[in-house]
Amino acid sequence: MAVLQSNDQEIKNIIQQHSKVLIKFYADWCGTCKLMAPKFNRIAEEQAYSDITFVDINAEQNPEIRKIVGVSNLPFFAAFKNGQLIEADFSSKEEYVRQLAEKLNQ
Repeated sequence: MAVLQSNDQEIKNIIQQHSKVLIKFYADWCGTCKLMAPKFNRIAEEQAYSDITFVDINAEQNPEIRKIVGVSNLPFFAAFKNGQLIEADFSSKEEYVRQLAEKLNQ
C-alpha cells in the first residue's frame, strides 16, 4: 500500500477508520528522515504488512498530533492499534520500523 500523506486535520479520522496505523514523522530539513523515506515506503509495499496503513506527517507543520504522540526527535514513529497508541519513539533504523509493524500484526 502506498504511504499516505496526512496532517492534524485528517490523522484522527485515519486512526479511527483503520485498525493498524504506522506513522512516520519527518521534517524537510532532516537528513536522516530523507534516508529513511525509501525504506519506510518499501516496508509499506510488503505483502506481510498489507493490512497496516502507513502515514507520513510533517512534524513541523502538524503540532497537534506531534504533541499527542510526544515527538522528541526525528524521524519519529508512532504505532496505533484499534485507535490506541501502542508505541512511539525516534529511530533511524529500518529494523525498528519492522518491529513496530510486527507488533501491529500481533
